[in-house]
Amino acid sequence: MRLFATLFLFLLFISCKEKQQAKPISMKEEVTFLADDKLSGRETGTEGEQKAADYLVKRFTDIGLSPKGASGVYTQTFTFKPSSNPHEEAKFTNAEDSTITGTNVVGYIDNKAESTVVIGAHYDHLGMGGEGSLYREGEAVHNGADDNASGVAVLLKLAENLVEEDAPKNNNYLFIAFSGEEMGLLGSNYYVKNPTIDTKKVSYMMNMDMVGRLNEENTLAVHGVGTSPVFKQTLFANNDQGLNITEHESGVGPSDHTSFYLADIPVLHFFTGQHEDYHKPGDDAEKLNYEGMQKVQNYIYNIISDLDDNGQLAFKKTKNESEAVPDFKVTLGVVPDYLFDGEGMRIDGVSEDRPAQKAGLQKGDIVKKMGEHDVNDMMSYMKSLSKFEKGQTATVMIERDGELMEVEVTF
Repeated sequence: MRLFATLFLFLLFISCKEKQQAKPISMKEEVTFLADDKLSGRETGTEGEQKAADYLVKRFTDIGLSPKGASGVYTQTFTFKPSSNPHEEAKFTNAEDSTITGTNVVGYIDNKAESTVVIGAHYDHLGMGGEGSLYREGEAVHNGADDNASGVAVLLKLAENLVEEDAPKNNNYLFIAFSGEEMGLLGSNYYVKNPTIDTKKVSYMMNMDMVGRLNEENTLAVHGVGTSPVFKQTLFANNDQGLNITEHESGVGPSDHTSFYLADIPVLHFFTGQHEDYHKPGDDAEKLNYEGMQKVQNYIYNIISDLDDNGQLAFKKTKNESEAVPDFKVTLGVVPDYLFDGEGMRIDGVSEDRPAQKAGLQKGDIVKKMGEHDVNDMMSYMKSLSKFEKGQTATVMIERDGELMEVEVTF
């Protein structure tokens, strides 16, 4: 009997020691796996995306999340036919009629609370390129480290923190890694229409999409600030990370939070800005700012903690900023700096063989005027573009290194 007891205690000690020695997975390791060439860019419906989904199922399991997909498993699949018309949405179909199957991965922390917080990030990307790519030199793996392995890594870290004993417990937490975002927010759209929880009891939804390149100014864009009256105060009361917050009121934008906003759920969307590798093969794991990602994760956790005792948040409709975007027939051929909050439109990247490059415009230039039209912000920049026709030449005033200069641009 004594021998048995000794053996039992020894095995218990070894078991506890193994648990203690289990190495935590860093956000860099999460991104490195998801953005590896072996996953071939995680295009929706491909073998590479399925490998990513399998990885996320294992991570959800290891973290301790309960399965909350379809029929008691972690996954929720949907089938669809992509539209050949970019102005039309892809249509969900029956399996026998479909051409592509996407897979959402869904996990849950059940705190026996009345309300639930949804935390989401898409894990699909562009595969070898295709229509969504800005790369013009043939097929290449688009690994999508920032877009959006970064958001998924933050989601997983939040899940690890929120299962802890000392985590806020007055809400349940639903974690969703969405598929089909790059093809038109398909995974989030499908989930909202086919939820696995009562969406009427969702307090709010948080979305992380491209949070891996926090800049030297620590600028973080937060969208959806106007979708609940409590958000504005909460955002600024919990910023102990030294972040420069640029707020956007609208709940509508080009990521998965939009699907939840359209279901009358308050949303917050976090974004560290576009860059020259956006939708190109150069969006690789070694280029991410992992210390910056930790700051973003800490900030989001602070917000969740602060809202823990607020119950069901009030929803507020916002102006759809995208509806006000004017039509234009020409493009300058630049990536705007969406985090810039000064006067004008700062250029964050210049596309090859486009009007801006041919005119000698550079990254960091601030467009102040196009022809007779003043450029004060992003909206006035787009309105200015709408005034020009293809082939027309205009004088563009820019600020470079504090000096104003004029260049001739032919559209």
